[in-house]
Amino acid sequence: MGRLKQLLSLGSKTVIRHCLDTLLLSGIKDIVMVVGVGGEEIVNAVYGLPVRVARNPDPESEMAESVRVGLRAVNTESSGIIVCLSDHPLVKAETLVTLIQKHREDHERIIVPQLNGRKGHPTLFPRPVIVEIFDGLTLRDIVHRTPARIREVDVPDEGILFDMDTIPDYQRTREKFMDSGH
Repeated sequence: MGRLKQLLSLGSKTVIRHCLDTLLLSGIKDIVMVVGVGGEEIVNAVYGLPVRVARNPDPESEMAESVRVGLRAVNTESSGIIVCLSDHPLVKAETLVTLIQKHREDHERIIVPQLNGRKGHPTLFPRPVIVEIFDGLTLRDIVHRTPARIREVDVPDEGILFDMDTIPDYQRTREKFMDSGH
């Protein structure tokens, strides 16, 4: 995008603030935000929120390395880890609550939200599964490694499908945000 998409505005807040506020509204207490080199602006934008910051020092690394960094900072008693992407700001807190409830019912499976058969984000991984990332795997490798351990959950949330990788994606996300009455 050529800029920090986490700091783009969405209504009266930044994109990252929307993402973190949603996590907090869902009741999640152990939130770790991973930032890369030069992420101080993002850290400053969420100052005061009950969020721990973990730093990925390798600007050339893939997302899997950021997940590894975050996992090292998460409470070791957590039975599941929700990997939320900071470019999905329209996900609803109710969706996160649904993922958590499904994890409690089926704590050995990867919980993936879907809308009308389309898979989206975030994904909830059982701790014993996500630690496979330390074996050099990516999240995609982990998800596809054993399809039987995936549980797809239907949610009425278009936000799981709204990804902001380009300026047109951001514009589409802003339009959807405004249309939703925010």
